[in-house]
Amino acid sequence: MSQFFAIHPETPQLRLVRQAVEILRGGGVVAYPTDSAYALGCRLGDKHALECIRRIRKLDDNHNFTLVCPDLSVLGTYAKVDNSAYRLIRNATPGPYTFILEATGEVPRRLLHPRRKTVGVRVPDNAITQALLAEFSEPIMSVTLQLPEDDYPLTDPYDIRATLEHDVELVIDGGYCGLEPTTVIDLTAGSYQVLREGLGDISRLALS
Repeated sequence: MSQFFAIHPETPQLRLVRQAVEILRGGGVVAYPTDSAYALGCRLGDKHALECIRRIRKLDDNHNFTLVCPDLSVLGTYAKVDNSAYRLIRNATPGPYTFILEATGEVPRRLLHPRRKTVGVRVPDNAITQALLAEFSEPIMSVTLQLPEDDYPLTDPYDIRATLEHDVELVIDGGYCGLEPTTVIDLTAGSYQVLREGLGDISRLALS
């Protein structure tokens, strides 16, 4: 049965954040809030946790996983970014955007799109997520918490616990999250392409 932490959405309790991070480090799958919807997250490269997430979401090998990062300082470690792409990402983060980029060798192959070798990168504007990342000191591998039979992501942490209490190690109650997903931007072709218009305002993508 999963643990259930109620963490304050504006001033996260460090004690609970540290316990959540220990669960991530131990190979656990965590349901946590972001600035768009709840997500499922685990440690980068943890094969067992990855397969657990694939099973919950019924994902195939073509799904692009997202690396949730605290800021842009780690971007170059995991993705190949030219100057124009970097400026665009800088203008739009933190915020509800997912950027599709060519991955570096630091990203495990099983996380990548099998043909394109790409990965999603995201810097969310959410205090709980940022507290987890600050304590974890590495990106969280993540997907939106939307079950395969549902049209929208799960938004209520109590519903998440009731549905997934035997499938994940931790559910973080950070209050209600919205239904609208991130805006997805493909930056692999030298200019940006909007693959999905979601919560993120497209006008923030203007280069400066």
